[in-house]
Amino acid sequence: MLNHQLCMIERKEGFTPEIGRLVSMMDYARSTTEEAIRGLTIEQLDFQLDEKSNSIGMLLHHISSIEKAFQIMTFQERELNDAEWEELETGIDLGEKARAVIRGRDLDFYWSELSLVRAKTFDELREKDDVWLEKVTPYGWDEKANHYFKWFHVMEDEISHRGQIRMIKRRLIT
Repeated sequence: MLNHQLCMIERKEGFTPEIGRLVSMMDYARSTTEEAIRGLTIEQLDFQLDEKSNSIGMLLHHISSIEKAFQIMTFQERELNDAEWEELETGIDLGEKARAVIRGRDLDFYWSELSLVRAKTFDELREKDDVWLEKVTPYGWDEKANHYFKWFHVMEDEISHRGQIRMIKRRLIT
C-alpha cells in the first residue's frame, strides 16, 4: 500500500531544498520498486522469459550497479577506474556473463545491496548543496550534463527497469 507522504515532492530534513526534492522522488521510485518485488522467491528472481532476457535479480543488481557508478561520476567527479569498472561491468552491461553469474540469490541479498547503495547516496547528498546539483560536468563520450540530470537518469533507469520487473512478474503469476 502506498504511503501518501511519498506522493509529496518536497523539501527533506537534512538536505538542501532541491536535493530534498530529488530525494523525495528517489524515495517514491524505490518504494514502488520494493512493492513490485515484495515476496519474490529465488526461483522467481532468476526466471528469464527466454535465453536472451534479463531476470528480475539481474535488473535489481543492475539498478544498484548503475547507482554505484553514478556515485563515482558525480560525488568524485571522475570516470570509473579499471578496478571499479571490473567490479560493476557485469551488472551494468548485463548480457551473457550476467545471465551466468547473477542468479541463486534471495530477495534479502538484492534488497540489502539496493539499500546500502542508496544509504551511501543519501549520505553523500546530505553533504552537497543546490549549487553542486546544477554543476555541469562531462557525461558520456561527447556530452555534458549537470548532476541533477545524472541523478534523474539514475532514477529514470530504476523506473524503466521496474516496468520490466512488473512485466516479468506478470508472466510468473499467470
